[in-house]
Amino acid sequence: MTGTLVNCAAVIIGGLIGLLLKKGIKESYTVGINKSLGLAVLVIGINGVIANMFTAQNGKLSSSGELLLIVFLVVGTLIGELLKLDDRFNRFCGKVDSKFKNGGFASGFINGTILFCVGAMSIIGSINDGLTGDSSVLFVKSALDFVNAVIFGATLGFGVIFTCIPMLIYQGGISLLAGTLSSILQGELLEQVCMVGYAIIMAIGFNFFLEKKFKTLNMVPAIILPVVYHYILVLIDYII
Repeated sequence: MTGTLVNCAAVIIGGLIGLLLKKGIKESYTVGINKSLGLAVLVIGINGVIANMFTAQNGKLSSSGELLLIVFLVVGTLIGELLKLDDRFNRFCGKVDSKFKNGGFASGFINGTILFCVGAMSIIGSINDGLTGDSSVLFVKSALDFVNAVIFGATLGFGVIFTCIPMLIYQGGISLLAGTLSSILQGELLEQVCMVGYAIIMAIGFNFFLEKKFKTLNMVPAIILPVVYHYILVLIDYII
């Protein structure tokens, strides 16, 4: 779990540096910085979706999974809406903000968690770390997350620091279960999980521009649906 621990430390340090920088940023500059950050996050999301949806064959691009992406996102968001994940979490964050007398916990925590925990680097890096002790992928991810944590801390608030908790549970859990997950989270299933995750990251990017924002926390159950779909197919094949 060395890579995960380094990754968590990078996020904490980056977030703290961002909070220190926030004090020196004029409020009039915040709008422009937020739009630039939103554009960068949007590009990351688009790049991730394209990388996991499109393949090059004979000099031509072919795509797959568009219909599944729609189904996963719609059904996953419906589950999130029914469970009212976003509303429940925002109420909790309101209590945290009032206790610390400092706003910004919800946006920093939710956006940071999704951005830092979604993607092939999180999954593959954690599996390699757990199976072979090779933390190189997570070290590279730590450098990227450090930069993003600085920016998020400076623009979204102190919530980004606490993203180390779900990161530790998520990536650490994958590392501990690496022997089992390495044979499951691969190939088409891994691509589908990442495709959905990066689509949600795109929603985070759009939220920096839109007045009526996506409730991204309600979309998170969609990330689990590719795994459910995969095992339904396995069960059908077994029965047949």
